[in-house]
Amino acid sequence: MKVTQEKLPDSQVGLEIEIPATASKKVYENVVKKLTRTVNIPGFRRGKVPRAIVIQRLGQSYIKATAIEELIDDSIKAAVKQEELPIIGNFSLRSDMENLIQTFDPDAPLTIKVAADVFPEAEYEAESYKKITAQAEEIEYSADAVDQWLKGEQEKRATLVPVEDRPAALGDVAIVDYAAFEVAEDGQAGEAIAEVKGSDFEVALEEGRFVTGIVDGIAGMAIDETKLIPVTFPEDYPLEAVAGEDVLFEIKLKEIKFRELPELDDDFAEDVSEFETMDELRADLEKQFQDQAKQRTDDNIKAAIKQKLGELFTGDLPETMIKQECDRLVAQTAMELERMGLDVSQLFRQGDDMLQTLKDNSRPEAIANLKTQLMIGAIAREEKIEPTEAEIKERCDELRREFKGEKIDESRLVNFVESSLTESKVLDLLKEWATIELLPEGSLSPTEEDAPDDDDAEGEAVVDVEASSDEE
Repeated sequence: MKVTQEKLPDSQVGLEIEIPATASKKVYENVVKKLTRTVNIPGFRRGKVPRAIVIQRLGQSYIKATAIEELIDDSIKAAVKQEELPIIGNFSLRSDMENLIQTFDPDAPLTIKVAADVFPEAEYEAESYKKITAQAEEIEYSADAVDQWLKGEQEKRATLVPVEDRPAALGDVAIVDYAAFEVAEDGQAGEAIAEVKGSDFEVALEEGRFVTGIVDGIAGMAIDETKLIPVTFPEDYPLEAVAGEDVLFEIKLKEIKFRELPELDDDFAEDVSEFETMDELRADLEKQFQDQAKQRTDDNIKAAIKQKLGELFTGDLPETMIKQECDRLVAQTAMELERMGLDVSQLFRQGDDMLQTLKDNSRPEAIANLKTQLMIGAIAREEKIEPTEAEIKERCDELRREFKGEKIDESRLVNFVESSLTESKVLDLLKEWATIELLPEGSLSPTEEDAPDDDDAEGEAVVDVEASSDEE
């Protein structure tokens, strides 16, 4: 079988396949025999219909089309095997089917033209990956990290102690009854807002915890005191009844509790860690946070290198690969949402349009990922980089221990580990060659103008109204 290849745009290959007359004749005759055995024609027993009647009743066009479809399928499989083509996805017919049917002669060779996506080779300027220049944020260790961690552990183990001899203050926990009222024309409390009412609600008196005004309004109140606190809710507040409205909160302070923190002593160190003294715990925490800062900086450098690798790629990507990567990214997003407790099925119930929108939005990331992956693979081959069998086994064993009890596809596990180890080795090498400008943390992050406005995210009002309300 004669096969002529043609390179097409977007990483496609075109094939012109010349099918010998002997093959055409054989398939055509087999089709006629099969139809003769299976076709139902009144007046004839199944399998006993004369050949001429079968051809007359079904028509030459139908029989030729059936034979040509079988020839196309068989010849494509043979051509891929013969030419050892790295095909992705399915073939598309470039020949005109109607013309093939009209001109088909079982006693003559048949020539067909098809096209398919092929796995692309990374195209890039020679040795350009050895001259990468990039910027990355340097994460510096902060001594405050240890104190903040210890403070967090203190607060987890804090004891709430009732307070009776002073007013509420920042840092306390207040137990309150609350109700909300519209603001009347004279500025006084008007009609009650039924959706906002509750009793024995616990309020942590911390800045930025609730809608502006609530915490400051409660601070300074005495037990059994009742107070009206004016509050303006954000326009995008999730409860429609108060969104964008001026509201008067009636707060009755019932209890004040003070958070008593445990001492940062050796007993505390034993309680929160495997260390016997606070000095040992602090030293270990300091090392952990220093290592963490170094690792985050290294991750930033490698991310910057990967981005530059994608920019060095100059070849074409097949549409099949792009669609497959989009599907993977959407599936990954769905899994992350499920881990957050969200009902992903509810999202996809919105129809195919929503799913297509998610895929379209993931397309730029999919293209960037594929370019980077192809570049890493090309560099690994060029520089003869590959993990050893011992490294692969060690990492596979680690993952098996980590996911003990879960079903593991061993073939996919080995492929994943081999790929990730190869990428790590390539990036380590590129890091040695690259010129990286380290910038202070936050330098490459979105500017304040680009970031979402979180002035409105100051909390849940005195109230996560729907979750905390005790009364209708």
